[in-house]
Amino acid sequence: MKEPRVKTIRGQVYQILRNDVCSGKYGPGFWLQEKELAEKLGVSRSPVREALRQLVSDGLVIEVPNKGVFVKEFTLRDIDEIFDMRVMLESYGIQKSRKNLTSVRRQKLFELLDLLERSCAAGDMDKYVQADEELHIRIVELGGNSLVESTYDRVRSMNQQFRVLSLVSHQRFDESMEEHRRLIHALAVGDVSAAEEVLRVHLELARRTIKEQLMQGRTAEES
Repeated sequence: MKEPRVKTIRGQVYQILRNDVCSGKYGPGFWLQEKELAEKLGVSRSPVREALRQLVSDGLVIEVPNKGVFVKEFTLRDIDEIFDMRVMLESYGIQKSRKNLTSVRRQKLFELLDLLERSCAAGDMDKYVQADEELHIRIVELGGNSLVESTYDRVRSMNQQFRVLSLVSHQRFDESMEEHRRLIHALAVGDVSAAEEVLRVHLELARRTIKEQLMQGRTAEES
């Protein structure tokens, strides 16, 4: 599920805005003003309008009638739904992994493990998060189902802005690394049951940490 090469202006604008939303440059509740974005990107308002419609369809932003388009503010229920979908889609990939795990794919998993370990040891959160995301994409690809992959791509977009929240503490950072290590080794030797169990624990801990951070943030804002 690599990002497709973008050729149209509308596609380029969409990719830029999608990346900005997912990276947190435009935070929850931010008003995405069509005219302002068009001027900033040096394009007409038409491709911006089309890109915003696609982002609405992706579930990353919401359109409020007579007010405008705003970056979605995810609720605790949204987080639960996102992680429920991740469990289902990634578990599917694991269940099909024995059939689809080629030597090339196995080697890629170990390359990602090496990158995760080096990033964790260096405390490089950005590189760790990028490797983390690619690992989970590779797991879904093991399912060999294009519909599952396209569904996961949408879920992944919504989940992207929360990845850092799941690694807020040094302890959770280290735990995540160990979970990834166990997951990759289980996949490599074909132990589907162990891999699926590690995945479920890993995603549940990430879900719990993200929800705790969101609740803490909102409590701080209210006070």
